[in-house]
Amino acid sequence: MDDEMEGWGWGTRPRKVRGGIRAHSSKGTFGKNWWARRWIAAMENLVSAPRLARGKYYARQGQVISIDEDKEGITALVQGSRPKPYRVTIRLTHLTNAQWSKVLNVLADQAIFAAQLLAGEMPANIEEAFASAGVSLFPQTHHDLITTCSCPDKANPCKHIAAVHYILGERFDEDPFLLFRMRGRSQEQILTSLRARRSNGEPPPLQVSEQPPARPKEELSPLEEQIEHFWQIGEKIREFSVQVRAPQIPQPLLKRLGEPDFISDLTLQSQLEDVYNAITQFALLMAYGDAALPPAEED
Repeated sequence: MDDEMEGWGWGTRPRKVRGGIRAHSSKGTFGKNWWARRWIAAMENLVSAPRLARGKYYARQGQVISIDEDKEGITALVQGSRPKPYRVTIRLTHLTNAQWSKVLNVLADQAIFAAQLLAGEMPANIEEAFASAGVSLFPQTHHDLITTCSCPDKANPCKHIAAVHYILGERFDEDPFLLFRMRGRSQEQILTSLRARRSNGEPPPLQVSEQPPARPKEELSPLEEQIEHFWQIGEKIREFSVQVRAPQIPQPLLKRLGEPDFISDLTLQSQLEDVYNAITQFALLMAYGDAALPPAEED
């Protein structure tokens, strides 16, 4: 019996794929961040257990040949036991402009939402923001999730769709804004809207000057007169304000850039976390002395 026709047993093994997209997870759960795991949990509520098991197997064996994003959602190719790969599409129902407006109004009420999203991190309570606007970010019903597969399995979602879902969960780890795009808004659109709402509805105008403003003539002096005092601190230093403190969101730059493609088993953030923390502590020590450091733990 062909494994594509038979959804409950293991049947025929799929054809091996060279260069397929193999899941990072070799066992246990998929996804490293909470939003990736939340996506997978939402999918697992809509797919039967036997097809989930086959989907995991396909994802870990590298049966997903490709995943491409378009304006409608995700299109993927999955290799089964037949020669021709199956075409899988995954779509999330786009929120309407009115629904997005409600969501963005809720998100704009708290500065931490914009700060975390700007850093490429999904806020922990963002689902509450969507719920208060009367919508959901993650799929909750079959109406939210529109999937197709060219395989002959009558069940939808099938194991091929499940395999793509698991790989997508790991993609969300690297790019949480993929989930927003599948709901109809890009990262740039969301952040621009949040900035506009935080500035009373109008984004600040961008002023571009063709030539830099000239300094007043009284500040200009010949270079020879400045060399003698070049390494001395002038009175202008008193007008310079610097705040040295740990970032509100850990590793914001790394989170905004995302994980590089050559990282597989460990995230770059986890590998550099100790280094970033040490640099932060050293900066605080240099700026404020021992008083800025937390008390040492006793053995």
